[in-house]
Amino acid sequence: MTPAPASKQVEFFFDFGSPTSYLAYMQLPKIAIESHAEIVWRPMLLGGVFKATGNASPVTIPAKGRWMWDDIARWARRYGVTIATNPYFPINTLTLMRGAVGLQMRQPGQFLRYVDVAFRAMWEKPCNLGDAAVLGETLQKAGFDAAAFTALVGDPEVKAKLIANTEEAVARGVFGAPTMFVGEQMFFGQDRLEFVREALRQPS
Repeated sequence: MTPAPASKQVEFFFDFGSPTSYLAYMQLPKIAIESHAEIVWRPMLLGGVFKATGNASPVTIPAKGRWMWDDIARWARRYGVTIATNPYFPINTLTLMRGAVGLQMRQPGQFLRYVDVAFRAMWEKPCNLGDAAVLGETLQKAGFDAAAFTALVGDPEVKAKLIANTEEAVARGVFGAPTMFVGEQMFFGQDRLEFVREALRQPS
């Protein structure tokens, strides 16, 4: 049976360094399928968003950081997904996010596989993807050409596109990750996915 064409879109602004982006990533495709919607993947640099908006990671506030990891564990249990605290967190994700943008631009057929590899290496079996050698080994094991990846993330057009994505996110009111848009409606946080589902099911 041929699936119904997507009549709605949900834009997903994300960064691999965000554990709540990972949780949203593990749920959003199912919501999109149920809602006959298309996901528009929008990789951005969370550090750039924080700098532009004056926001910061919750872990910079010790009490909030402790609460956050407990809350993430609760949501992971509810969703039935595996998540582990990355001992290297927070990780500089500049290269990772350039990789996402670059593959989206140059090799779109490999983009979603890369997204899956990066999210899982960050949050299922955590490793230090901020280390170039570890990242290269992780990508090589997943079937990517590590040398080609290094060239890709150094491409000036790729660098400019990540900057543009991040600036667009800030201009539209984004202050953290994950952030989702259904039309003009903005939803921040993986704990707002039910509202995303509701918005996708509203008549056009």
